[in-house]
Amino acid sequence: MSTWTIGIIGGSGLYQIDALEDAQWIAVDSPFGTVSDEILCGRIGPEEGGVQVRFLPRHGRGHKIPPSEVNARANIDALKRAGCTDLLAISSVGSLQEELPPGHFVVVDQFIDRTKTRSSSFFGTGMVAHVSMAEPVCPRLSDMAAAAVNKAGGNMTQGGTYLAMEGPQFSTRAESHMYRSWGAHVIGMTAMPEAKLAREAELPYALVGMVTDYDCWREDAAFVEVSEVIAQMNANGEIARKTVEQFIAALPAEREACPLDTVLDYAMITAPDARDPAMLAKLDAVAGRVLG
Repeated sequence: MSTWTIGIIGGSGLYQIDALEDAQWIAVDSPFGTVSDEILCGRIGPEEGGVQVRFLPRHGRGHKIPPSEVNARANIDALKRAGCTDLLAISSVGSLQEELPPGHFVVVDQFIDRTKTRSSSFFGTGMVAHVSMAEPVCPRLSDMAAAAVNKAGGNMTQGGTYLAMEGPQFSTRAESHMYRSWGAHVIGMTAMPEAKLAREAELPYALVGMVTDYDCWREDAAFVEVSEVIAQMNANGEIARKTVEQFIAALPAEREACPLDTVLDYAMITAPDARDPAMLAKLDAVAGRVLG
């Protein structure tokens, strides 16, 4: 048994958490580069028995970082250094299915990664590791996130496949039809490699997608415009903030161990005498439990 420290990664539409007590922005350095912003550290609940929360705006305050330039490695590493035990990600998404209209929430359980230019692993030459992504989210956190959306008053679907595209441009219509044919339900630009890196850092991860628009597959509909997306983002943001509060309030008093806490036990493949000391030093937070 242990205590919870919940990392909240805020996407488009969720830039702050008003319910945090004793909140302060703290800079956390990462050997993997520049973190999107300082981390807002505080708690939700009473001083004794409240839950520690670490909030990181994925695009930085003011939404200044485009999707392809979000340094997901630095972000996940910094959240690990800030003491997080689990991560709840909030992301705005487009809908690839008629039954998922703007304003709907989707608790994602699968991903298709179509990103191209992003560093997708903490490991590399000098320290090789392979983690399983067959089930890419934490079922425990996802169940709690779904319950929290319901309590917050959101219309919610539990389960769905997130197509991660490079961006920053939206899809072509041909691409949108192709993604639908693959079985994708929603589309976004930031959940990958974020979810992969969370797995490598042994941080259980769940993602709540907030639908802002229909992607361009609907032949009789106008193309998506950023102004419409922003308007729906703002409407979704209030439910997202309430979802975070409900999620925290429903956490058990003590955190039971999760199988994802120890995925690196079976992931390391580089022989001890072939490991690069410089690489090991960078991995002190992410993999220090098994490399220390």
